[in-house]
Amino acid sequence: MIDTDTNKVVIRAALPSDIDAIKGCVGRAYEHYITRIGKPPGPMLADYADVIATHHVWVAEVNAVTVGVLALMENAEGVLLDNVAVDPTAQGQGIGKRLMAHAEAAARQLGYRELRLYTHELMTKNIAMYGRLGYRQTERRSEAGYRRVYMSKSLTAKQ
Repeated sequence: MIDTDTNKVVIRAALPSDIDAIKGCVGRAYEHYITRIGKPPGPMLADYADVIATHHVWVAEVNAVTVGVLALMENAEGVLLDNVAVDPTAQGQGIGKRLMAHAEAAARQLGYRELRLYTHELMTKNIAMYGRLGYRQTERRSEAGYRRVYMSKSLTAKQ
């Protein structure tokens, strides 16, 4: 386990040179879901060169080691938290909550009053965690072969 004193966690904009570290972090964060959902989760299949070029992407680092990834995507419907991942060696130490708070602050800075996200319906711990953070379920639908739970949170009031 990486000792991630939250004071040592640095969240910074991702660079093209971070692609391999991002892929590794995302792969480790999601690999245990492959058996549960029967295939690699969507974030494991993403082209992170394209994601960095077209989305707002940040990495969380401890001592220059990538331990977390955050990607926001703007589209016609608003802003979507496309991916948040924490390396298993750093989970349970508040990095995910820091990344979620960063996502909400970034969405506000971009002028949005709501942040949307989705997760696979079998990722029940994620659904519960998002609920504890104030997100509410808005719909369920199948997309790209995945059964997704969509959630949103109002950003108009200070949370």
